[in-house]
Amino acid sequence: MNEKTTKSKEEEEPKENELAEGLEKLQQELEKLGQELENARKEKDEVSDRLQRVYADYANFQKRVPKNIAETVAYEKERFIRSFLPILDNFDRTLREVRSAQSLDAVIRGVEIIRDQMLTILKAHGVEPIESVNEKFDPERHEAMLRRSEPDKENDIVLEEFQKGYALNGRVLRPSRVAINKVQPPAQQPGPEKEEVTQQGTEGDPKRDASTQAPEAASTPDSSTE
Repeated sequence: MNEKTTKSKEEEEPKENELAEGLEKLQQELEKLGQELENARKEKDEVSDRLQRVYADYANFQKRVPKNIAETVAYEKERFIRSFLPILDNFDRTLREVRSAQSLDAVIRGVEIIRDQMLTILKAHGVEPIESVNEKFDPERHEAMLRRSEPDKENDIVLEEFQKGYALNGRVLRPSRVAINKVQPPAQQPGPEKEEVTQQGTEGDPKRDASTQAPEAASTPDSSTE
């Protein structure tokens, strides 16, 4: 009886050891999974915080951008208008001097100064006039209003400018209205060499000579009938 009890105890001990080891491994796996779950929760919280901050920044950006654009436009408009105030001053000065001007040349000179000043200001803002006269016609920069024919000048050359065009930073704001040159090609006429060749061919062919002379003989009145 004791031997059987001893054997059963010896057989149960390995099973208990295996069960204990299995429980220990299971406990370790559970702890590992718990740690991974905790890390995942932390990452989720961090991502959620980032998304909230990004959303808040984007909301502020949406509010800030229109305001910045409006302020920039207002500043540029103010700067542009301020740059033209000296031109108005010169206009007022010229109008005052017109009444006491001794000659028309002085008035014209004052207007020219104002015009040059205006072109300088426009150039500072990227606006420049389009060159037209004596330039090759360009449909992107010129608008043909009239065609004339001047044989002594190159074809498709701008002869006259009716309205000046302008470009802003290389982009056409308004094309120049111009008159362009369209030279008509000369009409082709047969040359003398071609006529000479025809005559030579006629004289060298005796049959041709006889055929051409026969009608003349038939048309000559017979003296015997008279």
